[in-house]
Amino acid sequence: MSDTNSLPADHAERMKRARLSFDGLSIGDGFGECFFTSGELIEKWQKDREPPPSPWFVTDDTMMAASIVRCLDRHGTVEQDVLAKLFAAEFVREPMRGYGGGAVTILTAISGGVSWKRAARMVFGGQGSCGNGGAMRVAPIGAYFAEDYERVAYEAKLSAEVTHAHPDGQTGAMAVALATAWMVTERKPNAAPDHTLIEFVLGHLPQTDTFNTLKKALKVPFEMPPHSAARLLGNGSNVISSDTVPFCLWCAARHQGNFTDALWSTVSGLGDRDTTCAIVGGIVSASAGRDGLPGNWLNAREIVRV
Repeated sequence: MSDTNSLPADHAERMKRARLSFDGLSIGDGFGECFFTSGELIEKWQKDREPPPSPWFVTDDTMMAASIVRCLDRHGTVEQDVLAKLFAAEFVREPMRGYGGGAVTILTAISGGVSWKRAARMVFGGQGSCGNGGAMRVAPIGAYFAEDYERVAYEAKLSAEVTHAHPDGQTGAMAVALATAWMVTERKPNAAPDHTLIEFVLGHLPQTDTFNTLKKALKVPFEMPPHSAARLLGNGSNVISSDTVPFCLWCAARHQGNFTDALWSTVSGLGDRDTTCAIVGGIVSASAGRDGLPGNWLNAREIVRV
């Protein structure tokens, strides 16, 4: 059900964009998750550009993104108390989706009745998480609020705060949402890859660790192989925002409008590959459009309803 009294007049169009971004995110999540396998298979799939066999099972990245989409559909904004309950309910329903240790602690506490404000500070000595969880699920927010960049950053921050009390975890979410909004409003068809997307995002971020690493991406040429770029910018192996988001935005900027090329490049960086592919998939699908999502890839992803 929707709270129709508070929804914007163009809510249906906004939700169409948000669901497109969600589909790109969840396809990327399932695609990347398949690459946690033998080196021999990974090498074969990459060499032949052969998508992994179906089904592509999704992880917590998709489950949490689905909660965000549901919250937007009902309220037209990030209602933090509602979102916290949705996150916790989804976790209780399917806890074996690859949630990290910090997320397990936080969502278990919320499901037990602890305020999300308190729960989000129950990890890392009270500082809260600077992990990549806020970034992995946020792209639909950028698609929904695309025309208002300040609102994009604000709503992305709200969505991250529910589980990520650390400012850098919030910065990562802001960066991904802003990149998605840029793809909707600024990206020009058939434009050559450049660093404009990254420059735009930097102009709207607080100067945390993610900002500083993303700034380095401005000097990473797109001629560089993605796996080499990942060595410079991080590939999510540390599961923190600053080690994940910069490489993802570099891949998205490198392959604006080309969903499949973007994901093949992203997965070649390995690391936290379900999350990096979810982030890039959510961003690039916003410009690739519904026709840019390969039907066989969408059919390979397990069915997820939002």
